[in-house]
Amino acid sequence: RNLQKTFGLHCVLDGLDLVAEPGAITLLVGANGAGKTTALRLLAGLAEPDGGTIAIAGHDLRKARGEALAHLSFLPQAPRFHPRLTAAQVAEFYGRLRGRNRAAVTAALEAWGLVECARVPTSKLSGGLRQRLALAVFALADAPVLLLDEPGLSLDPEWRERLQEFLTCEARRGRTV
Repeated sequence: RNLQKTFGLHCVLDGLDLVAEPGAITLLVGANGAGKTTALRLLAGLAEPDGGTIAIAGHDLRKARGEALAHLSFLPQAPRFHPRLTAAQVAEFYGRLRGRNRAAVTAALEAWGLVECARVPTSKLSGGLRQRLALAVFALADAPVLLLDEPGLSLDPEWRERLQEFLTCEARRGRTV
């Protein structure tokens, strides 16, 4: 509610109100430079708003940061991975962070078509494969609130369609997308 953010003298957000409901896909649309990524970074707790409040799954981000962020999985616009780690190592690391077992990690790699490149260092993956790895990691969180910043970047048409199917399915499961 009433999100505000400025960078120096440049006001990026001036009173943004946004409600995203469980079971629905909510899109944030605007021109380049309109503040979409800034808004998502604020919602993900990666930056502090100059004003306003943020609640995730009913938890105030300022007052109960851990609780709020435990309900969220965020896919940034340009995810980065350690270049020497393999796709499997990255997925296993994030799986452990979220308390997921090896079977869940393997299933995520399979779901995003990464089994054949699981042992490839992330520096050797194409942009589309790195984005699919980011989506596998994102899905591993199994969080009720899914926040994505331009998730289709670098994906070919087939994988963009699969991404849309995934997000639609997650919304049908009652998640906030």
